[in-house]
Amino acid sequence: MGLVSAVDSSRGARARAGAEQIPPELFFLVTAISQYTGAVIAKRLFTEVAPGTVVWFRVSTAALMLVLITRPWKRPWTRASLRAAAVFGIATAVMNLFFYLAISRINLGVGVAIEFIGPITVAAVRTRTSRNWLALSLAATGVLLLAGLQFSVGDPVGVLLMLGASACWAGYIVFGSRMAKSGDGAAGLGVGLIIGALVIAPFGIGGSPEVFRSGRLLALCACVGMFSSAIGYGLDQLIHRRISTRRFAVLSALLPMTAVLAGVVFLNERLRALDIVGVLLVVTAVLVQEREAGPTDSPGQTNIAA
Repeated sequence: MGLVSAVDSSRGARARAGAEQIPPELFFLVTAISQYTGAVIAKRLFTEVAPGTVVWFRVSTAALMLVLITRPWKRPWTRASLRAAAVFGIATAVMNLFFYLAISRINLGVGVAIEFIGPITVAAVRTRTSRNWLALSLAATGVLLLAGLQFSVGDPVGVLLMLGASACWAGYIVFGSRMAKSGDGAAGLGVGLIIGALVIAPFGIGGSPEVFRSGRLLALCACVGMFSSAIGYGLDQLIHRRISTRRFAVLSALLPMTAVLAGVVFLNERLRALDIVGVLLVVTAVLVQEREAGPTDSPGQTNIAA
């Protein structure tokens, strides 16, 4: 058993070392593709299943997958670590709920652009150098262009819901970074999502019997949970351990870009000239921003959401 354990440990170390060689931007792109693959499936499900029910299945199935993989019952938990996982999980679940309720009313690309206000705020609070301010300005401008500079999207309730998702996204970045750097990582994510699923259950559990009666609907809801949360948020934890919270927030501009492209490919949403310019600005922002040597923010950059 000792030899088997040593071999497994060696394999795990090699896997971690290999992951360290992959640029975080590439991880982020995979995360973006995964999350909005799930979003496209979810938006198509809305014709058959209420958005609140879809998001409850998303959070619940992702929590189940992560718990089975990470086996959090085998690690010690303190009251502080459980509280941190709960706060993170609730912020994530409520963000998902607001997001799905919003995209059931407004365009996916425009909605994600509005949601990006949260990451922009986090990055702005933590940005100190002129180079990073330039990167942030390029990212924000790119996202505005991807939104088509539209602030009247025909549904004010949808906009308000997306603003709520935006605030929760800011919390997701800050609390997710803290949890990743504390060492809880994916295990904390799984535990947190269980708690988050319980919090949003009143908004979605009522429609669950219909989903449980249909193998097709249940499989599609499970796919949403796998792509949008289990894979997407799991990779986010790897990224958080390698880069600063500010850089993570700026890289979040890749998500609105991917959402617009996903809307074009899968939802027949039109790609305009401004969209192309917006994509180029976001890519430029990612290339321009400074690469910190490690994930720790400077002392002057740790005051948000304390």
